[in-house]
Amino acid sequence: MGWFSPDIQTVEELFLHNLQDIYYAERQIEKALPDMAAKASDAELKNGFNTHLKQTKGQIKRLDRAFKMIKSIPQGTKCPAIDGMIEEANEIAGEVADKMVLNAALIAAAQAVEHYEIARYGTLVSWAKLLGRPNVAKLLAMNLKEEKAADKKLNAIAKRKINRKAAARKRPRPDELERAENAFLTATAGLPAI
Repeated sequence: MGWFSPDIQTVEELFLHNLQDIYYAERQIEKALPDMAAKASDAELKNGFNTHLKQTKGQIKRLDRAFKMIKSIPQGTKCPAIDGMIEEANEIAGEVADKMVLNAALIAAAQAVEHYEIARYGTLVSWAKLLGRPNVAKLLAMNLKEEKAADKKLNAIAKRKINRKAAARKRPRPDELERAENAFLTATAGLPAI
């Protein structure tokens, strides 16, 4: 069942679909955060990822409670958006050799995820209130508050030190062998293949 599917005909159904979406997203994030923490070389960033992992586990418990309050079984629905963000983060992390530049890339990827979660939770809080479910709205608002705080902390770390340190990195000069290979490739670029 997708956003614009004929299966969704009421705001209640839309609310449930989005609750399942964020549940799936939080589960995927729970799996991805330990790897992000392992890749981070900055102690404060590593600690931030580990702290957010603990928060994510708490957020999943709140989502479990929200499902029970609406008399629904806690389950996720596949979320291509979060899968794509995590996949992209893994691809970029695999391409970055410099540890400080990698820290900046990890923050950028984490903030993309945070912004997605903030959008989802903000909408869910509004809909829960609209549907007369203030207790569910309160649980979701707690998750929203944590996501905003995580984004703010990531932004502060990036601005205070990581981005500056990453920007100061220079591409290493090619060694003698690499310069010779580049010269050969440049010289033979116009020759027809035999």
